[in-house]
Amino acid sequence: MRLTAKELNRLTIFTLAELARRRWARGRKLNAPEATAVICDEILEMAWDGLPLSEVISRAQAVLSRADVMAGVPEIIGDIEIDALFPSGTTLVVVENPLGPLSDERGHEAPGSIVYGREPVSINAGRAAAEIDVVNLSEAPIEVTSHHHFFEVNRRLSFDRRAALGTRLDIPAGTTVRWEPGERRRVGLIPLAGAREVWGFGGLIDGPIDSADATEILNEAIHRGYANEEPPSAE
Repeated sequence: MRLTAKELNRLTIFTLAELARRRWARGRKLNAPEATAVICDEILEMAWDGLPLSEVISRAQAVLSRADVMAGVPEIIGDIEIDALFPSGTTLVVVENPLGPLSDERGHEAPGSIVYGREPVSINAGRAAAEIDVVNLSEAPIEVTSHHHFFEVNRRLSFDRRAALGTRLDIPAGTTVRWEPGERRRVGLIPLAGAREVWGFGGLIDGPIDSADATEILNEAIHRGYANEEPPSAE
């Protein structure tokens, strides 16, 4: 029997949900994967039966309660999003807080919870920062992640690439900056730290930054079609 990836995924959810129901019937409290599987399994079956989306969401919020799961599970799960097959087609079902409202008092104790400090945190403190104007010349949005070597970002982003050599965006790790088509935006850049070596990306350096020939690298980038915006003349 040949099954598609979706069918195999459905069987995985069903199998875990059935295991969770057996444990639940014995009085065991469910962990996060078990609780998620039970709720998702019910959502998929209700959608298959043709219930309206609003009713599926309403019923999904009543499948389990905080009392049925281990401490901290509601905070771990948060919202549930799953593609469900209705008679009319596949629809994304979003169930907010399916185990009931989150507890502000217990949230900080939940495994995997985010604990915020009381004082503001300065990112990249003491790192020399510079600002640069960047424009998106493409017809599609472009996003750049925090630690991408900015000199080697998308060819259709135009800016002073020489000034961006050996730098990255001055933003928190894991975040991004997005340019819509034609948008010009001013961003902050900071020098890459650590060993100051760049490998991969566009393959323009693949080695130490500080000993590289900036003019040679820039010329190669322009030759490969990377947009470059020369700074205005001092004259």
